[in-house]
Amino acid sequence: MSEMEGQLLEMNDYNSGLGKVEIAPEVIEVIAGIAASEVEGVAHMRGNFATGVVEKLGKKNHGKGVKVDLTGEAIKVELYCVMKFGVSIPKVAQEVQDNIREALLNMTAIDAGEVNIHVVGIAFENAKQEADYEQEV
Repeated sequence: MSEMEGQLLEMNDYNSGLGKVEIAPEVIEVIAGIAASEVEGVAHMRGNFATGVVEKLGKKNHGKGVKVDLTGEAIKVELYCVMKFGVSIPKVAQEVQDNIREALLNMTAIDAGEVNIHVVGIAFENAKQEADYEQEV
């Protein structure tokens, strides 16, 4: 479970007099996770043991590898991902940041204060590439 359970982001800018709109941080995590996985060059996001078990049972967890901090008025998104071998990490990371910002803005009208990308690994296409790389080192 998220440490932000029970914490909601209230949408004050869109008060139509009919009631209020609140967005759970888990929703922001899912949006950011899907937006990141759409970028070519991202192999997958980092998850934990529980997310791995859930995915093996057939349910995809789009929020894995994403942490959202709601501090005051700013939203900080931390994304932990594994890049594909051979891509330009700075270029792909910039595309991921842009895609997450755009997706959050389009879907929730929230402008993320920070989108931090943490590259935690490199995924090789096949075992031969990995073996060749290991021999070079």
